[in-house]
Amino acid sequence: MPSKTKSTPKATAKPVARFRIRVTAGDVIAVGPGKIDLLEAIGETGSITAAAKSLDMSYRRAWLLLDELNTSLRKPAVDSAKGGLHGGGSEITETGRQLIALYRRVEETAARSCQADLTRLLALVAR
Repeated sequence: MPSKTKSTPKATAKPVARFRIRVTAGDVIAVGPGKIDLLEAIGETGSITAAAKSLDMSYRRAWLLLDELNTSLRKPAVDSAKGGLHGGGSEITETGRQLIALYRRVEETAARSCQADLTRLLALVAR
């Protein structure tokens, strides 16, 4: 009978540290990485449907995330038009653009200020 050994992870890429910041209001995640990714995808595609597909997310999931985000903010992050002759569309509002920029800046600032510790932490990860 072969001995059972602990398998090692199949790491094909160098480990990286990523910050996953979430802003919560009670049990609701008002702002988080998935919502920011979705906003960026809508900004690129101009469509909730296309953005959801690009993130391998269902339209329903995307819509629920956006509804939760817009409800959590003082002003909506996304404006959507209903379909018509040329179809609907969605665009990021000024609030949405500010939210994306601030979120990404916080991530970058945190990563820079923790760089020495992150380097030591990553050195502990098996490669």
